[in-house]
Amino acid sequence: MRLPRSVRTTGPLFAVAALCGSLACVPPARAADLGRSVLPAKDGWASATTGTTGGSKADAAHTFTVSTRAQLVAALGGDNSRNGSDATPKIIYVSGVVDLNADDSGRHLDCSAYATDGYSLPAYLAAYDPQVWGTAEVPSGALEDARAASQKKQADKVQVNVGANTTIVGVRGGTLRGGGLVVKNVDNVIVRNLSFENAADCFPQWDPTDGATGNWNSEYDAMTVYGATHVWVDHNTFSDGAVPDSSLPTYFGRVYEVHDGLLDVVKGADYVTASWNVFKDHDKTNLIGNSDGAAATDAGHLRVTFHHNLWQNTVQRAPRVRYGQVDAYNNYYAPTAGEYEYGIGVGRASQIVAQNNYFALPPGVTAAEVLYNWGGTALTANGNSVNGTTTDLVAAWNAANPAKQLGADAGWTPVLRTKVDPAAAVPGKVRAGAGAGRL
Repeated sequence: MRLPRSVRTTGPLFAVAALCGSLACVPPARAADLGRSVLPAKDGWASATTGTTGGSKADAAHTFTVSTRAQLVAALGGDNSRNGSDATPKIIYVSGVVDLNADDSGRHLDCSAYATDGYSLPAYLAAYDPQVWGTAEVPSGALEDARAASQKKQADKVQVNVGANTTIVGVRGGTLRGGGLVVKNVDNVIVRNLSFENAADCFPQWDPTDGATGNWNSEYDAMTVYGATHVWVDHNTFSDGAVPDSSLPTYFGRVYEVHDGLLDVVKGADYVTASWNVFKDHDKTNLIGNSDGAAATDAGHLRVTFHHNLWQNTVQRAPRVRYGQVDAYNNYYAPTAGEYEYGIGVGRASQIVAQNNYFALPPGVTAAEVLYNWGGTALTANGNSVNGTTTDLVAAWNAANPAKQLGADAGWTPVLRTKVDPAAAVPGKVRAGAGAGRL
């Protein structure tokens, strides 16, 4: 596809020229360097086998700077429904704030733009009020079908599909707002230096059977790695932006939750490195493997490395793991008191190695709450610090939970690491280096 001249560039030159008024204003060399950068050898699971190079081999015709959703979709191939199959090497610089809830002219779309087949929230609340619908069954019928159709209509707009051999880099405050990236069944993708804000689902589903009191469940992640391989997610900042859960209304006694995950790795995805990211102000943060019953697709896959990431004011799933061989080292956890539930979730058949992480726990939160046993059997956890004291996390969990004991050996030893810092050095290093804008 031949892109409009306003989108085609040989680097982040177009946006800089627009800002400076002429092509004489040359962008910093480091911006172009980021687009051509590849994952270093031995830097986590994404460096295994073929390694991860993204779009580093892109030619000039496939190197773009974008500042709108329409330009982003065009740079990725031209048609969001088919862009996932476009394996042409490409480098995309995202400049400034890109509103993913926008039409092709750039006009912002609110939730009413996606409502279809007669859906309205007041009607949905009236129909599925537990006093009317009951609590034994998930909603069904015309209004639930309309909700699902409306949700799909929004997803088609705000969930942006990324093809193989792609690098996406944020420049000049590069931000994706109101949606996210879907890396599905492709290989070799790099995403760096971006802020992801408020990937909000306008049409959460009420499920009265979810937990003791029911829950609202939403659909969209800020970034989903689904069945994909060799993905490097580095120096990004993920959050709910200006729409934290504390600002959301409550229906049926539960928060009307419009947010799902920040970065989820699911459906047999493999060879992923998440490094130097900030995950903040969010509930269900990172899910590795999304079903206990997915052994056929997930066993032997979901190999993910987390290192030098910051989880700040997050409630749970940092990460929660099923089946995956997950290496979590040199990460910094800084939860706040109140809604915090746990950090690392040890799920079915998971093999987690958690080493040299630092947990800055607030008053009232104990070392026994760092882990949660979601049906796992063991993890390797050593060298971890809780508020400056080296702590055996498995022993702390087991002492507080005699009926849900964990073993202390995940059964494997990570080798794909560059340098492992002592836990005491982690807070300073991560605070100074993690997140968008730090490269």
